[in-house]
Parts: sequence; C-alpha cells; structure tokens
Amino acid sequence: MPPTRVLAFTAALLCAATAVGVVGLPAAEAAPAALPLLDGPATPGNDDFYRPPGGLDDLEPGEVIRARESRAYYDPARLLPVPAKAWQVLYRSTTARDEANAVSGTVLVPTVPWRSDGPRPIVSYTVGTHGLGDRCAPSYKMAAGSEQELGLMSQALGRGWAVAVTDYEGLGTPGDHTYVVQLAEGRAALDMARAAIDLDEADLSEESPVGFWGYSQGGGAAAAAAEQSAEYAGELRVVGSALGGVPADLLAVARNLDGSPYFGLLGAATVGLNAGYPGLEIEDELLNDRGRELIDTLRDQCVEEFAVRYPGRRLAEFSTRDDPLSFEPLRERLRENRIGGVAPEAPVLVYHAQLDQLIPLSVGRELVDEYCERDVPTEFRVIPATEHIGGAAAGGSVAVDYLAGRFAGRPAPSGCG
Repeated sequence: MPPTRVLAFTAALLCAATAVGVVGLPAAEAAPAALPLLDGPATPGNDDFYRPPGGLDDLEPGEVIRARESRAYYDPARLLPVPAKAWQVLYRSTTARDEANAVSGTVLVPTVPWRSDGPRPIVSYTVGTHGLGDRCAPSYKMAAGSEQELGLMSQALGRGWAVAVTDYEGLGTPGDHTYVVQLAEGRAALDMARAAIDLDEADLSEESPVGFWGYSQGGGAAAAAAEQSAEYAGELRVVGSALGGVPADLLAVARNLDGSPYFGLLGAATVGLNAGYPGLEIEDELLNDRGRELIDTLRDQCVEEFAVRYPGRRLAEFSTRDDPLSFEPLRERLRENRIGGVAPEAPVLVYHAQLDQLIPLSVGRELVDEYCERDVPTEFRVIPATEHIGGAAAGGSVAVDYLAGRFAGRPAPSGCG
C-alpha cells in the first residue's frame, strides 16, 4: 500500500463508513434540538474542562468528575450532526502503574427510544491511532466534525446502542498519551463504560449488556479491556468483544514497523511507552540526541502528520544501542502488555485484514490460537484482499453483527477446534 493511503486515513474511514452510519437512524431523528456549544470548539489545551482536579484517589474508578452536553458532527463545517445525544465527560481511571488518573471521553446515546426487551446495550468503543497531541482526542474531534471513526460508531448507534468513547490516558488531558500501553488503554475503556452508566443524563442501566469494539490501537485496547474486565470491573455485564487488527504482540509489531514506510508509528510508540513507564527512563537509557529530538517533535502531532513522515528509518538511528528492542527492561514491559495471556470471560470476535502491512496477519492468528487454547469461544474472520485501513472499514459490519448476537443473548459462534 502506498504511504499516501495512511495519510488518507480520515477520508477512507469517513467516506467508507459514514454513509452507512448516517442512514442507520431514522430521518425524523436526524436533527435534535440545538445545544449550547463552544465556538470552535476550544482545543483541549485551551479548555479547562480537560484539566483534572486533585483528590483523584478519593474517587472510584469510572466515577464521573465532570460532564457537559456536547454534539458530534460528521463534517468540519458542523452542518451534519450525528443523530444522538452527546456528553463530554472527565472520569477517574487507573494507569498501568496502578495509580489514579483522569481520562476524558464522550458518551453518545441515540435519540431513538430503546424499545427492545432489557436495558439499552453499551458499546465501549476504542479508537485506532489518532496521534499524540491533545487536538487529536476523539472528544474534541467529534465536536469539531473531524472524527474519522464516527461512521463506524454510527453503525452501533444505528442499532440503538449507546456508544462510550474514551480518549485514553493523556490524549486531551495533560501529559503525554500512553500510546500502545494496552494495560492503561484497557482500563480507560472499562472505566469509560462505567462512566457512561454513572452519567445520570444518559439514563443507562447497571444491568446494560456491555461490549468492547476497536480496531488497530483500538483493537489492542478493546482486547485489554476484555482480558481485565473480570478482575478490574467485575460488576460490568460484559457479553462479548469485537477485536480488529489487534497488535497483540507489540514486539513483533515493532520488528515489522522498524525500517518500514510507517516508522513514524514506532516513534509514537516510543513516546507512549516513555509516558506509561517513566521508570524505564527511555530518554536517558535508550535514546540519543536525535531520538530525543524525534519524540519531542511527535508529542504534539496527529497520525496524519507522522505516520509516513519517516519512511525506512530504523530505531538504531535514534538510539544509543544497536538493537534497542533487545533492552530487557523494555522487553519486560512489552511482555506485560501482550494480548492473549489472559482469557476473557466473554466470547470474542477477532478480525484481521488479509494483507495487513502494519500488524501482520500472523499476529492475529497467534492471538486466536491462544484464546482457543484457553477455551475462549473465539470467531476468527479474515477480511479478504484488504490492507490495514481497508480492514477497518470492511470489518465494521462484521463487528456490529457479532455484537448484535451477543446483546441478543444468542450462542456465540466459535471456530476453535
């Protein structure tokens, strides 16, 4: 796939999936009453809403710190609103180091009344790579009309489900985004579901069935949420997860990206791991002056700015070591964030693009094998003749159909022998 395809990430997902989402809700519900909105809106760095208060240790994980009514738009002109009620929230979560933190996100509830039996289901949706700068946060991009995955989310909204979208740690809120630190991302997704239930205005139930759905970075986050749900958020009624393009083995993915046209993603992962694990002292132990300059540049960029900006570069160029991926403290943290070592208690769908050039198909196959060995009902779907971004768009309907079955209480399909 040419590098320009990654730069077209926004257009690819918005055009391929938004059409489905827009027509997924009745036209009569397409224009909810006007809401007071910030003019712009203000970027998170200029918005006090995103700045957490003190005393986070006194709050429960998932507890809403503050919330405000918002609006999500399909277009930058903000002429085409998503037919759903929306709230931006700041909620308490937990870092990979087991410390209390504050994370921002958005709760979307369709304007269509829920008429089926039982409470309205909740999808905790985890976005793929958006970048590292606060202006890349989904909560801001939805309000600004530039969120590239709204079309996919709208397929869930079109079924009448609530959608809760975390910004992840440090994306919107102060500090560096802990990109690819899957333990933290999974907890952010679990607490996002809790926050949606805690938000009185959303009128969601503690008995609501919960499903996780994400692709790429989001696939890793959704998988981490599924694996941690029983221990970390056992009160949630998790019924299944749709996991797309999962970077289950971060070391294998890093080896694949090193020297590739998409080296910028690997540079961003360096920022994320450095933020998630300050004790690693990546800047001092692994990076040379060029490496420190690189991560300083990436810290405020969105994915379209860095994904293909460093084609063919290698980690060794930015490191004091010939093979920084062999640095044992780093390898230990990568193993800690490996997906597949813990069995989710609820069934899973794993889907992967056949020609994925970022996360090899073999990584997805190995994850399926590990889940099957742990007796997790696992359906595996290979999206034929597609590369990474195409797999996100083409896999959307597969994921939504799978979650529909779990929300309806139907037996989960499994390809495990």
